[in-house]
Amino acid sequence: MRFDVIIVGGGHAGVEAAYAAARLGCSVGLCTLSKETVAHMPCNPAVGGTAKGHLVREIDALGGLMGRAIDATGIQFKLLNRSRGPAVWSPRAQADKKRYAAWVTAALSAEPNITWLLGKAGRILTRDGGVIGIAMEDGDAFECGALVVTTGTFLNGLIHVGPEQRPAGRHGEPPSEELSESIRSFGVDMGRLKTGTPPRLDRKSIDFDARVDEGVFAEERGDRVPVPFSFDTTRPLCNQVRCWLIHTNDRIRDLVRRHIGQSPLFNGQIKGIGPRYCPSLEDKIMRFPDRERHQVYLEPEGLDVDEIYVNGFSMSLPRDIQLDLVRALPGLGDAVMLRPGYAVEYDFVQPTELKATLETHRVRGLFFAGQINGTSGYEEAAGQGIVAGVNAAKAVRHEPALMLGRDEAYIGILVDDLVTRGCLEPYRMFTSRAEHRLLLRVDNADLRLTPIGRTAGLISNDRWERFEARRRRYESNLEVLRRAYVRDHAGDRVTAAQLLKQPAVRLEHLVADEEITLSIDEQTRALDIASVETTVKYDGYLKQEQARAERARRDERRRIPGDFPFSRVPGLSREVIHRLSHVRPETLGQAARVPGVTPAAVAVLGVFLGRLSANS
Repeated sequence: MRFDVIIVGGGHAGVEAAYAAARLGCSVGLCTLSKETVAHMPCNPAVGGTAKGHLVREIDALGGLMGRAIDATGIQFKLLNRSRGPAVWSPRAQADKKRYAAWVTAALSAEPNITWLLGKAGRILTRDGGVIGIAMEDGDAFECGALVVTTGTFLNGLIHVGPEQRPAGRHGEPPSEELSESIRSFGVDMGRLKTGTPPRLDRKSIDFDARVDEGVFAEERGDRVPVPFSFDTTRPLCNQVRCWLIHTNDRIRDLVRRHIGQSPLFNGQIKGIGPRYCPSLEDKIMRFPDRERHQVYLEPEGLDVDEIYVNGFSMSLPRDIQLDLVRALPGLGDAVMLRPGYAVEYDFVQPTELKATLETHRVRGLFFAGQINGTSGYEEAAGQGIVAGVNAAKAVRHEPALMLGRDEAYIGILVDDLVTRGCLEPYRMFTSRAEHRLLLRVDNADLRLTPIGRTAGLISNDRWERFEARRRRYESNLEVLRRAYVRDHAGDRVTAAQLLKQPAVRLEHLVADEEITLSIDEQTRALDIASVETTVKYDGYLKQEQARAERARRDERRRIPGDFPFSRVPGLSREVIHRLSHVRPETLGQAARVPGVTPAAVAVLGVFLGRLSANS
């Protein structure tokens, strides 16, 4: 059987890649071990958070699945960082993990261009330097024009619970060993990383209401008016669960220190590098010895699921010690542990092996997306998935690739950071990684990216009509604010736009008091007001950001040929030549971001490129 595109892996990267390629009209084979684990949430049953919420909004604006999926199955919604500027506002939601997976599986099953290939992928088939298919471990083989590998933590996965070790990609699922060796056979630079999960507790063994009444648990509720992730969501969202905050104590600290020699992280059993920004309990206790306590959140994994996720309590200590640690937490003296936490080591591909399209330099038509590229988090994986899926389809159809700039999207920053700088540890997205973050807000993700998604072929006619109506409202409202006159606190007549520049003045109040009349769709009222208010309030800063972005864009437009001979550029040091030859930057701007490449080297390279263009 032949497909245009085959996707290996049904996690968050794989489902976005499959859906995107199918929406572009390609025949897609989605290879996964079981439909029961598609879009599974093996770690935290949540979507979004700081910067991660930006990624989800962007995936949705481009036409992806994740935003609609969490809106349909979320059980508690919050907009984080409300007390700070709009550049860092980020939506986050607890998911009902079973319903989330079922929703995504149904969406993929309803897509006529997707065929399920159930089984374990084995060897990548190539001919003349390009992909031609995938051989399964059971002996079947399928042909394709492009292959997207999204195997998460499954490549030579090894799970650790104290001294216990077992080959697995995650709890109860076998690792991919043959596929890892197949990738390595192409000479791809690979490494080893580590991630982990906390214990799961039985909800019925914890008296939450009593612990709240005693002041032991601090109750965490969702927003009064939840903010959706998807620009397509118009129905009101509902917060259905509570979460609870507690803190570690001296007993926890003493137990960890007493048993630290039994932790695979500290006794040499684990070789992979773990995430610095989401450390295990052992890491937190040992790296921050003066910290008296650490936050721990108790989060339901679903409406009718008995499991409680202990967020902030990831570990790989022996299971009996894990139970002691759980029961040492405030209010959990009688808690029942359903299963222990674990660490998992896995192979990853150094992402400097990839182009900005997420296609490998070494094998034509072979793409990688997700944790295999050294990232952590569902959202980072999904963002890569939509890029790889679109570009795999574009490659098969011989169409221009989708590449997002650092000034266009957090997804663009994510991909550029990976392919330019590589990974020494699991990569996590932060707003601080965005040099133009005031341009890249959650409220304008559709204005930035839906036209790009439409050009790519991902946005339906119905959705495009709704977007155009939304854009017309936005532009009309800006014009109203710039022309309409109102009275300020001193009684002077000023434009509404001038008045809005005062920090204490809010557009919602001006509209409610009927001082101005705007074009607002009541179903998307918060979005209509937020996007136009931010544009007006931060007008001067936005113009500065746009000017800086345009200067950076000039270097991004200066292309470097794929076979460019860096060694022939006079004045470049051997170290710079080595780094540029390894990363193979596609633009002068990307070359400037390669670690170790100096501004002087970039200037020399720019002069050489100019001469090359003049002579060609």
